[in-house]
Amino acid sequence: MTTVRTESLTLAPPSAWRCYLKLCKLKVVSLVVFTALVAMVLASPPGNLPWVTVLAATIGIALAGASAAAFNHIADRDIDQVMGRTQNRPLPSGNISRTSATVFATTLGALAMLILWTMVNPFTAVLTLLTLIGYAVVYTRYLKWIGPQNIVLGGASGAAPAMLGWSAITGTIGWEAFALFLIIFVWTPPHFWALAVARREEYAKAGVPMLPVTHGVPYTKHSIFAYALFLIPVSYLPVTVGLSGPFYLIGATILGGMFAVRAYKLMYVDSDQLAMRLFGFSITYLTLLFALLLVDHYLPVHGWAW
Repeated sequence: MTTVRTESLTLAPPSAWRCYLKLCKLKVVSLVVFTALVAMVLASPPGNLPWVTVLAATIGIALAGASAAAFNHIADRDIDQVMGRTQNRPLPSGNISRTSATVFATTLGALAMLILWTMVNPFTAVLTLLTLIGYAVVYTRYLKWIGPQNIVLGGASGAAPAMLGWSAITGTIGWEAFALFLIIFVWTPPHFWALAVARREEYAKAGVPMLPVTHGVPYTKHSIFAYALFLIPVSYLPVTVGLSGPFYLIGATILGGMFAVRAYKLMYVDSDQLAMRLFGFSITYLTLLFALLLVDHYLPVHGWAW
């Protein structure tokens, strides 16, 4: 009689550096850095970019964003354990301890402040610190749990990088920076609500009062469409403050129309897959919109005189 011995196969734990990179939410931080970088370029005269300041500000803002993301992982550890899409994150999976993650996040934040304070300007350093605290503490610990408008109230932290980039060059916050801020602020709710529609059962299980959990999917889809429509005139603000010209205006209109059409279709289709596609497109929308600002800035003839 032949006996067959079976051995259980276990996957090797991911290497430590990969786990720490996951804490940084690189995809999210890359968008944060891009919007801040565009703001820095827009705040500088064409052909006269202060490269040392831009490089230092980019590194500092990136480190601060990664620090905020890591603190977010720490604060969300308990709900990450019950949500399917987050169960494999470094903390709920046990690959990184809470203490190690806290040391890592604090170190990144301290480095960010040091770079911004000494190589950029103190105002940007303070503004960045307030943004970090706003996201990692105020939003994650409190605003997320107060009700269905949590993402609207918390959107200020996500929109702040545009102001950080502007202040890094100018040392102040002008109407131009506020225009960029408002675009991201209004973009944030339809962006996250599309994800929340697709993941509503997970949010409900975790006890997070996202809009589709508290008010239902149809109401959320109508809210997404309303914000998508409102985003179109808001995206024109850079033109009204003299930050961009007709090239950007045309592109913003096309992109805004594409966003609104997709949001309109979502209202009449019961499809989580379509909601996720809208979520993905919203990232593309914001990236392309800020890219248009960048291209418009470097046109041979800038402004309405063209």
